[in-house]
Amino acid sequence: MVDRPPLLTRRFVLVVATGLLYFLALGMLLPVTPLYVQRRLGGGDVSVGVAVGALFVGAVLLRPYAGRVGDRIGRRLLIIGGAVVVTVSTALYGVFESIGWLIGMRSLTGLGEAAFFVGAATMITDLSPTERRGEALSYWSVAIYGGLGVGPALGEAVLGDDRYVATFIVSAGLALLAALLALVTTEVERPEPAPEGVPIVNRAALLPGSVLFLGLCSLAAFTAFVRLYIDELGLSGGEGIFLLYGGLVLVVRIVGARLPDVLGARRAGTGALVANCAGMVVMASWRGVGGLVVGTVLFAAGQSLLYPSLLLLALRLAPESERASVVGTFSSFFDLSQGLGALGLGVVAALAGYRGTFAAAAVLAACGLVLLHVAVAHRDRPPEADLAHDPLATPA
Repeated sequence: MVDRPPLLTRRFVLVVATGLLYFLALGMLLPVTPLYVQRRLGGGDVSVGVAVGALFVGAVLLRPYAGRVGDRIGRRLLIIGGAVVVTVSTALYGVFESIGWLIGMRSLTGLGEAAFFVGAATMITDLSPTERRGEALSYWSVAIYGGLGVGPALGEAVLGDDRYVATFIVSAGLALLAALLALVTTEVERPEPAPEGVPIVNRAALLPGSVLFLGLCSLAAFTAFVRLYIDELGLSGGEGIFLLYGGLVLVVRIVGARLPDVLGARRAGTGALVANCAGMVVMASWRGVGGLVVGTVLFAAGQSLLYPSLLLLALRLAPESERASVVGTFSSFFDLSQGLGALGLGVVAALAGYRGTFAAAAVLAACGLVLLHVAVAHRDRPPEADLAHDPLATPA
């Protein structure tokens, strides 16, 4: 019997823990930002979309450049610097009660988010054997979606009736803890520097990233408008729905961590997009608590596998020396989905209501499924195809 190379080392767990703190900080702001815009600043649905999306617009501008820095200088600098920028900008959200000020600060948060995400996600791939990379990305995404899932419940609890500034300060404190923990991380020795000719936008990540964009627009709909939809239904608070979503994501990510490696990126991504689309269809067509709960369950199952499957596919299409570049370009589509997606879906919400927004998100997820099978169908190679070319991998 051949032993698998180790994955859950101290260094690996440290990066995941740093990410969990960081994404808890961002997750706290997901339900609070729309409420702050509507209740305190007097904005409408379009303003909500712009304010929510501003963070991701800032991030998308920097991510590809952060990938270049990560490949040439290292990942640790990106992790620490990004967390510090998020700490400072989040703490300043409530200094002036102005939509323009909030948009500016969230754009600055996006710049820090881009640096942190690229640095941490790339370090995770550095620390994982090639044949267990899909599993590693699943554990890493536990930090991402666990924080983004549980964080909103924490944000609602701190917010109470109108403690917006307190919520921003607590969020900034979590980001600061992430920065302090990042100081303990150590740079991973890379086999070779990225060549000078590597473009800012890595072509290997474009198709998988486009599929991610279409699939994650539903996440923009969920994070920006589910809390407001709950108010429309006359329900109290949103902690239960966000806890349900976050808990299911954690369970699927941990129990099904090996699915992207076992099934292959395309098959796992297909299942994720189908569940994603189904969840949005249920929420759009079934008004009430039942539709909200069932739709959230299906949606959470889809979101659990979408990111690790498609990032695994993108990494297999590029040389190992371009890891950070691939992560930077690929994750830019995450930001585009939450930025442009939130803005576009905000317009849909203003015209067709929140259920119309969920329906539009379902259509986009279905388009992602088509693109995955038409354009990326023959690009999913098994892990063994990469193993011989990965100096960091331990032979099985």
